[in-house]
Amino acid sequence: MILIGHRGAKGHLAENTLASFEKALQLNVDMIELDVFLSKDTIPVVIHDKTIDRTTSGFGLVSSFSVRELQEFGIPSLQDVFQLVNNQCDINVEIKEFEAVKSILDLIDSNIFSKDKILISSFDWNALQEVRFHDDEIRIGVLTETDLELAIAFAKFIKAYSIHPHYKLLNKENVAQMQSRNFKVFPWTVNDQTDITFVKFLNVDGIITDYPDRI
Repeated sequence: MILIGHRGAKGHLAENTLASFEKALQLNVDMIELDVFLSKDTIPVVIHDKTIDRTTSGFGLVSSFSVRELQEFGIPSLQDVFQLVNNQCDINVEIKEFEAVKSILDLIDSNIFSKDKILISSFDWNALQEVRFHDDEIRIGVLTETDLELAIAFAKFIKAYSIHPHYKLLNKENVAQMQSRNFKVFPWTVNDQTDITFVKFLNVDGIITDYPDRI
């Protein structure tokens, strides 16, 4: 069972911050999950929303600020996280905007972090297709919260490594179906103890959670 810390250890510390990722490492996660947008100077930065309003004391679009300005608000660059984690666990990079694909791949290719420890996921399947076009080996995870059959078909098409469904889409049959096609199944975001017990019963391959210490 692969333990995946959602936005670090979001249940304990502010999401997508270096402190949250450090906490996830202390909780012995196998992988951390994070979200990436581009700064004004086209640097991949780690934040879930298009704006900095919800998670910082500032206001405005992420794309309106330079990476240095965003760092002052506590928003790390993807490079900052790579250096912090330093290959201690895998990193699931969720692409939040298509435009970020090239910058993310360029950073991964710079060898700051081992490519074989990277998993790229997105709800934007065009972005995943673009990733695969540029790199035929990197691990890809297909995110879905609606149509599992479509996700399976697309995962097969782009030679994905894993499928990341909302956990409420899952049952014994469809988990087994995905695994029989050699896809890992990583449901999100599983926090309640009852839901954790449920997805464990389904024999999923990993669990994305805000509370790694509950798994």
